[in-house]
Amino acid sequence: MITSRRASAALAVLAGGALLISGCSADRGGGGASASGSGTSSAATSNATITVAHEAEFNSYNNNTADQNAVQNAVVLNNVLDGFWDYGQDGGVRPTTEFGTYEKTSDNPLTVKYTINDKAVWSDGTPIECSDMVLTWAANSGKFASKETDENGNPLTGFSSAGTTGYEDANIPQCNAGDKTVTVTYNKTFADWNSLFAAGSILPAHIVGKNAGVSDVISAIKNNTTDQVNALAKFYNTGFIGKPGTVDKDNWLSAGPYMIDSWQAGQSITLKANPKWWGTPAKTGTIVIRFIDATAQAQALANGEIQVAKPQPAADILKQLQAIGSSVKIDQGDEYTFEHADFNFQGEFKDANLRKAFALCMPRQQIVDKLIKPVNQNATVLNSRWKLQFQQGYQQVVQASYAGQYDQANIDQAKQLLGGKTGITVRIGYKTPNQRRTDEVSLIKASCDQAGFNVQDAGQSDFFGNGLANGNFDVALFAWSGSPLVSSSASTYVTGGGNNNGKYSNPQVDQLTATLLSETDASKQDQTIGQIEKILWDDVATVPLFTFPGIQANDTKVTGPQFQPAQSQQTWNDNEWAVAKAS
Repeated sequence: MITSRRASAALAVLAGGALLISGCSADRGGGGASASGSGTSSAATSNATITVAHEAEFNSYNNNTADQNAVQNAVVLNNVLDGFWDYGQDGGVRPTTEFGTYEKTSDNPLTVKYTINDKAVWSDGTPIECSDMVLTWAANSGKFASKETDENGNPLTGFSSAGTTGYEDANIPQCNAGDKTVTVTYNKTFADWNSLFAAGSILPAHIVGKNAGVSDVISAIKNNTTDQVNALAKFYNTGFIGKPGTVDKDNWLSAGPYMIDSWQAGQSITLKANPKWWGTPAKTGTIVIRFIDATAQAQALANGEIQVAKPQPAADILKQLQAIGSSVKIDQGDEYTFEHADFNFQGEFKDANLRKAFALCMPRQQIVDKLIKPVNQNATVLNSRWKLQFQQGYQQVVQASYAGQYDQANIDQAKQLLGGKTGITVRIGYKTPNQRRTDEVSLIKASCDQAGFNVQDAGQSDFFGNGLANGNFDVALFAWSGSPLVSSSASTYVTGGGNNNGKYSNPQVDQLTATLLSETDASKQDQTIGQIEKILWDDVATVPLFTFPGIQANDTKVTGPQFQPAQSQQTWNDNEWAVAKAS
């Protein structure tokens, strides 16, 4: 499973798997002229159907709450819910100018002006305007959480957010109902100021208001009218969760090239071109997303059941794809995703020597050699959590923070740190089924048991629901998916951070992270990251393992699919896919 990190959506999950300043392009779309004021886009859209595979089934139209922020939803919603930016082909920020534009107008105080396209409407014809922006801010600012909790300590009311970074430092958007121009000021400098109001984050405020019985969403939020805000939050948190096989067409509106049309429970979900989309028309009228396990995607591609696949990286899956032959195009590349082992600081691993001993016996190089190099022959062990090997500044950060002490397994040194103790039980939790992770645990056990540990495979199918979040592990094995945004890791290593599942805490890391988030100079950012990483290595907060080698394949009869390293996955540009014309 992959857990994804976006600056404004910190946590997301991809079942079966393993939540940006440069590289901007103009906008989404295939370069054609925008649609006319009527909003009809079907004239330039073909009647063809393209089918793409994904491993996990869609479950929520709202991909922004803490428990629904999942890649399985993003794969469906990528071009259903638009915003001011999305990840482009290189994984960097890509302003989506057909939705609107934004610009920084002041540094003191930091001020950003947003201008929504005059033609922008929800698929029911309602204009996209100020209230949608105000709701997005309220839901992700962390300023409206309820003090009431259930028996598990979860808020009974109050907006649920996968991540508040950036929004928590911004003031309520300045605008009035119906306005297409919105101004946002900040209480302090935020390095990734261009990362708010992303594609997928803006939901229809008029729908939330109608279902909550609130006629004036802006006033309710601006005045913090408790009963009304609680009603808005309740529907926002739960009202968009899907019932398999049922498309809630009244509430699941579109603000992009596609809209959700139908859903076959356990089988597929179908997107159709949005007739109210005002921008460059989608090239293909119908996109079908089939729910297919990674191990079966290559065969489905070979059989013609699907035209696009993005299975998890594994040597046998790559071989299956290669065996199909010239009718399939295979793309490979490094992703903004990395595997790591996290310690549970609430258990025995609160002992620093125990963490160091386990890090010393972990065969990181062997894991890469046996499990990753068959997919990417140039793969190396990862020695940073904030920077990946293909990113600028990686070597600088590693040189400033890590001395190579955990490069190779050192059983003798691990034994010394354990002081003669043996049989120390270590439950390694991860989501099953996942053969690669099962193999990782086997390699770790074979090495660390020699040092005095008793490693147990504690993989479980509901690990993320009944393991990671509940602290039911000694070591957690999973992956973070992020981006070049420095704020993408903002809540992962700080005290009380939403992504800090192991409950690690160090005041210096908290302070340095706050400094990083307000630092706009890229060179100084890397210096601060190096300081953070040194503390993380000294504390052995987590152990990074490897960068994910991504695989994507498509039938050559289809044009447009392109590998992208960010968390958007294979459908990031499905509005540009087309069935190739016969020559």
